[in-house]
Amino acid sequence: MTQSSSKYSEAGVDIDKGNLFVSRIKNIVAETHGQGVLSHIGGFSGLFSLGHEQLNNPVLVASTDGVGTKLAVAKLCNKHDTIGIDLVAMCVNDIIVSGAKPLFFLDYFACNALDLEVATDVVYGITTGCKQANCSLIGGETAEMPGLYQPGDYDLAGFAVGICDGNTIIDGRSICAGDRIIGLASSGFHSNGYSLVRKVFFEELGKNVDDYIDSLGCTVGEELLRPTRIYVDSIMSVLQHFEIKGIIHITGGGFIDNIPRILPADCTARIVAGSWPVLPCFTYLQEKGNITPAEMYRTYNMGIGMMVIVSDGDAEDLERHLLDLGEQPYQIGEILSAGAGSDRQILIDGFC
Repeated sequence: MTQSSSKYSEAGVDIDKGNLFVSRIKNIVAETHGQGVLSHIGGFSGLFSLGHEQLNNPVLVASTDGVGTKLAVAKLCNKHDTIGIDLVAMCVNDIIVSGAKPLFFLDYFACNALDLEVATDVVYGITTGCKQANCSLIGGETAEMPGLYQPGDYDLAGFAVGICDGNTIIDGRSICAGDRIIGLASSGFHSNGYSLVRKVFFEELGKNVDDYIDSLGCTVGEELLRPTRIYVDSIMSVLQHFEIKGIIHITGGGFIDNIPRILPADCTARIVAGSWPVLPCFTYLQEKGNITPAEMYRTYNMGIGMMVIVSDGDAEDLERHLLDLGEQPYQIGEILSAGAGSDRQILIDGFC
């Protein structure tokens, strides 16, 4: 066994290091475990009991995602303890738009060769994200693949499962003209459009991650590694107090591609630009990269990470409730009737 293990190590895969990694992360992963977790890290699979979920018509809701080339920024900064928050956020923020509560999370970490410090930092971020989302990290996979990844590179994927009552799934079907759109502030770029972000900052402007940008009030690295906001607690709260007609996660595709995903065919969303503060990072990127407003709104969240659609009569109360929860909400638009025969579309002050 020793000779076989040594030969495998020479090929680039260190089983002993992998076992050491599991032993390192067991305790921090266990901190995410709540009611329902039946297994421990290191087993063949993760087990979760639905026995404590008392729903009339339980429906499981699943999502998988990654963080794209934001990983390249983490590598440039040699800072890996927040990228896991982004990974969790991208998955659980997709789940809650259906009105589902996240239950558990699994991760996939692939690399050239396992760096214990980097991998542990990544898992620390994942556990931080799981705590923010009130879900349990019940398993994952760590894969060393020399020959497929360059030394120092790694990739991440996340998988989340939530639950909701099938009788109250939020799917946008009740949205109608006159409804209001409430936007929840983002923390920045979140985890989208980083190929363009990196092209502008590093290739066109020649910036380094340690360069301080006055208009941003921080270094390039600090801005670009700002973690994605997790909206689970706030959305779960508003679902208990309001009749929510639609929820939209503004992720890849920005305003233009994401809003129509929940609109009925006879509705159009009108967004009032200027009704919320566009964050400095977007203004800087647009100006320095000479990017059109239309492309910005199709690529980035522009300072709004999540949208909630409610009837006009609930809009102000919902806004106050979100403020009490620590969110920064803005009434950013309304739902209009689409003209006969027209496609679903997004109107943003006439340019989109």
